[in-house]
Amino acid sequence: MAHWLVKSEPSVWSWDQQAAAGAKGTHWNGVRNHLAKKHLMAMQIGDQAFFYHSNEGKEIVGIVEVCKLFYPDPSDESGKFGMVDFRAVKPLKRPVTLAEVKANPALSKMSLVTSMRLSVQPVTDDEWAYVCKLGGL
Repeated sequence: MAHWLVKSEPSVWSWDQQAAAGAKGTHWNGVRNHLAKKHLMAMQIGDQAFFYHSNEGKEIVGIVEVCKLFYPDPSDESGKFGMVDFRAVKPLKRPVTLAEVKANPALSKMSLVTSMRLSVQPVTDDEWAYVCKLGGL
């Protein structure tokens, strides 16, 4: 199973909204970056991702799971981009802030630090375990 990090501004789509979507989950649309698209296309059913509140909060707040593979994003008029569906798995017991990630040498190569603007990012197994520990899981 691969691990990922997906970003959303809480005023657009928050962790609470994702959790409220229930077991059915909801689509993750609006990605318009080709590398982020490549990451979405690589996702498999059951892959998990950190849910990151970007711009407002700047913190990892929960874990989501891929429940539907890549398919066309109807909001993309060019027809080049797609989306996956996620369902909420669980919140972190304690959010892990961007400042905390940046200050931690064990996470210095994490995409959240090195590719900050990318909205869909891979997370290594070691980074996953470390962030989960920081988040109280």
